[in-house]
Amino acid sequence: EIVIWSTPQFGFVRLSDSFSTGSSIMPQKKNPDAAELVRAKTGRVNGHLIGLLTVMKGLPLTYSKDMQEDKEAVFDAAETLDLMLAAMTGMVRDLAVDAAAMKKAAGSGYSTATDLADWLVRRLGLPFREAHHVTGRAVALAEQKKVGLDKLSLEELRTLHPGIEADVFSVLAVQNSVKSRSSFGGTAPAQVRRQIRYWKKRLAKA
Repeated sequence: EIVIWSTPQFGFVRLSDSFSTGSSIMPQKKNPDAAELVRAKTGRVNGHLIGLLTVMKGLPLTYSKDMQEDKEAVFDAAETLDLMLAAMTGMVRDLAVDAAAMKKAAGSGYSTATDLADWLVRRLGLPFREAHHVTGRAVALAEQKKVGLDKLSLEELRTLHPGIEADVFSVLAVQNSVKSRSSFGGTAPAQVRRQIRYWKKRLAKA
């Protein structure tokens, strides 16, 4: 995600110069080298695992000289992991987050369409199959008008189903959609803060 989020197409985060380098060809480009190398080094660690498993395969019940081959793989994997953890810790600590870009992306692609379908089921008692069709028509209308679902008027929504009421807009706002996922591990701010507190306590004990 750090590699993808740092691209101009996403622009969610910006890495510090300590964990990125300039391109040798394109002077305007900033490469997330540390993130790319951490991603690649998992192949090295996985390779050591396969090598170690192969060494241990088919051994008799007692010690055999085969097992001296485990040292190189284990030591290199441990050193590589230490380096990866240091790089990831530094990147996350130093990166700058563009909250506005993330918020804009969260509302793209008609992300609250499921909320609309759920509202139709919950408030109007529609079978989900029918609610799905109504929502699909709402998305098609929004695409045609080149607006978000929350920018459709109540009159326009009522052409899709006459039972739709004004409070439907409460579920079409991205912020409310995020807040509504309040189950354990959900996206609601209270749940996110709960996970942050949990991991801070756990890491403090490490």
